[in-house]
Amino acid sequence: MSYRFSQIPVDVPFVSTKHRTIKTAIPASETLSVLLEQEKYESHSMHGQLPVVWDKAEDFQVYDKCGNCWIDFTSTIFVANAGHSNPRIVDALRKAIDKKLLHTYTYAHEARSLFLKKLIESTPSQFEKAFLLSAGTEATECAVKLMRMHGQEIHPSKVGIVSFEGAMHGRTMAAEMLKGKQGKLTWVGHDDPNIYHLPFPYPWDEKGLSRSECDWEQCFEDNIDKLKSSGLDFENIAGFIIESYLGWGAIFYPKDYIKAIAKFAKKHNCLVTFDEIQGGFGRSGKLFVYEHYNVEPDMLCLGKSLSGSLPLSAVIGSKKIMDLPGIGSMSSTHSANPLCCVAGLANLEAIESENLVEESARKGVILHKRLNELKNKYSNRISWVLGKGLVAGLLFKDPATGKPDVLFPSRVCEKAMQKGLLLVHTGRESIKIGPPLTISDEALVEGLDVLEESIEELS
Repeated sequence: MSYRFSQIPVDVPFVSTKHRTIKTAIPASETLSVLLEQEKYESHSMHGQLPVVWDKAEDFQVYDKCGNCWIDFTSTIFVANAGHSNPRIVDALRKAIDKKLLHTYTYAHEARSLFLKKLIESTPSQFEKAFLLSAGTEATECAVKLMRMHGQEIHPSKVGIVSFEGAMHGRTMAAEMLKGKQGKLTWVGHDDPNIYHLPFPYPWDEKGLSRSECDWEQCFEDNIDKLKSSGLDFENIAGFIIESYLGWGAIFYPKDYIKAIAKFAKKHNCLVTFDEIQGGFGRSGKLFVYEHYNVEPDMLCLGKSLSGSLPLSAVIGSKKIMDLPGIGSMSSTHSANPLCCVAGLANLEAIESENLVEESARKGVILHKRLNELKNKYSNRISWVLGKGLVAGLLFKDPATGKPDVLFPSRVCEKAMQKGLLLVHTGRESIKIGPPLTISDEALVEGLDVLEESIEELS
């Protein structure tokens, strides 16, 4: 994400609609001191997003202190599925703060028990226990440990982990290694010889043409056989970790490819873990993305929208798997923080009571219909529209060459910001869309109108 948005205020047309307000230059001059101080005291790596200084966020709208208001198509990168500052979550946190219990290390507390019970009862029956953490990357690292522990119960060499090139599982050491060569950072320093990578099964070939006629089961078999030819013993695979869709473009796997993985895993007694950190809790129109593939994974990694607000992540699985570590061997200082558990419980209750999974599926029809209309209208610019439910990826190409265009999506994000719409800037040839699942139909359509205006003005 190397594109740098300008912090120089630009005079833009004022906007005043039911859902958007732009009444200053953008970025607002009054907020520049905040941006500059953050640059002064915070790592440079944190400054690749749009120069909006958030002051308040409610439901699907974001406000700065100058009176500007944006429709949010980011959900703070898919955290606020239940809406920003969901009243149920805010009320629960207010009561918890008044109770004066902010931290307990790993000691028991009521909120922890209530949240764990609700989490397990809200998920399919194969998930019986959880391990709570803070960040998504901790959850994926934990899943790798558990898959290897399970493998070593079978035989000591069964520690191989298979992931996909380009998948995003976090920014800690093992999570970075799971990415493979694509996007690998030099600081990693070495490769874990027991982590193996399959090419991601993109819906297009190297020429950008559709692979709609591909035999995806055979494709998986060919790919896994290449790993065998390079020296991998299938019986040494402990498990597969699968980002439920490729995050940067909302690129889902072909269903038959995932089914082939599940069949292989059963044959060779290895586990299948879905990383649902970005896609879980209704984002795709189902509670979890893996349900689109008609398979039954052994473990899930959860985060982001697990709490809808505060840092909370988890790994869930069967009792047999989750009880593999010895007592105290995988504890964490901030695991099951009282406030995070309170927020998590209220969030799960909100998703359930407000029928947000069903709402995501319904509103997703509106979203994808309109995006495909945009693709047809701007076929020289938009190469693919991908996703399900209320997650979508628009992939852009250079009209002259047909090759992926990294710059144009960044310019669209900037233009939309100036008009009162926040989009997910990926730093790649894509724009990602993921509004809170609570967004009204009217606001969703208005945001899509702004997206179209932005593309039109820049084309």
